[in-house]
Amino acid sequence: MDSSLKIGELWGIPLTVHLTWFLVFGLLIWSLAGGFFPQESPGLSVGVVIAMSVVTSVLFFGSVLLHELGHAWVALRNQVPVKEITLFIFGGIAHIEDDPPSAGAEFYITSAGPAVSLILAGVFGLVWLLDRTVPYLDAPTSWLMRVNFLLAAFNLIPGYPLDGGRLLRALVWKLTGDKYKATKVATASGQLVAFGFIGFGVLSLFQGNYFDGLWLAFIGWFLQNAASASQAQSTLQHSLKNVSVHQVMQRSFPHVPGLLSIRQLVDEHVLDGGQRYFFVDEDRRLQGLVTLQNISSVPQRKWPFVTVSQVMVPLGKLVSVTPSLELMTALQTMDEANVARVPVIEGHEVVGILSREDILHYIRTRAELGL
Repeated sequence: MDSSLKIGELWGIPLTVHLTWFLVFGLLIWSLAGGFFPQESPGLSVGVVIAMSVVTSVLFFGSVLLHELGHAWVALRNQVPVKEITLFIFGGIAHIEDDPPSAGAEFYITSAGPAVSLILAGVFGLVWLLDRTVPYLDAPTSWLMRVNFLLAAFNLIPGYPLDGGRLLRALVWKLTGDKYKATKVATASGQLVAFGFIGFGVLSLFQGNYFDGLWLAFIGWFLQNAASASQAQSTLQHSLKNVSVHQVMQRSFPHVPGLLSIRQLVDEHVLDGGQRYFFVDEDRRLQGLVTLQNISSVPQRKWPFVTVSQVMVPLGKLVSVTPSLELMTALQTMDEANVARVPVIEGHEVVGILSREDILHYIRTRAELGL
């Protein structure tokens, strides 16, 4: 089940809300209504305080969305595609599909988010100067001014994948000309920052600040996982650099006649041979591909009566790659299509097949050789 809900689209970018966002939205309303607004604006009715809390929370997450839209807008201007923008438990994230083409582009894309937050802090600060004598507006605009400033400041902490960590990567990338080395420096910094958050969280727990302690530790855990995942992704990209599909693909592949029944295929080829996919021949020409997923979509009672050609995916509808394609690009193509294997086609001829297992085997072999 998809854990995100689409709330709109802008510049062709889907805007989504993760289910965890509703938890934080509720906690924020509770925190503002139960503590901040009654202290800052005493004497207001419960209904007014709740309404102020709801509106302020919406404006806060609107600010977070604008922060991410700042990243997205500059990314699109640098021809870097943005898959979607998601609001979730820690605020928001713009899912940028590819790394920026240069250190300069990385710097400008990353700087846009904190710049938007600082501008919003200034706007809410100006509004606060004009409305600070109005009970209903004074506390909300004051809070939004401070929280946008804190949002910018927090994101500028030099720990990847925070904006500050990405700016650090851009700087090291610019100085060294090596994106891989820059990513290693930035993710190492990110892990140090993450462990710092966890340490402060544990210390707060021992001092009796249970909510703050758990929240800090949770943020640290999230940052540490994100930094580790980014480092693993960078290492993978580095190890697959300049490796093409034809170096890894399987050149021989199983094929079966299209008139074969699914029952025969399972009994004679899947269970006996352990094979998980087959190209389908008709009149000595490859027509499609059948996998265990295609087979399992048919009720077992129908297996004797349904042929392989009836459940195969036609060759023309398959996601395919070419032998000369860079292996990392091929893996990204497989990820986007959510498939475990793709045919390798040169001209109009299938010359091999590439699977995730082949790529993992290649990576393990390189690791064993120390390459």
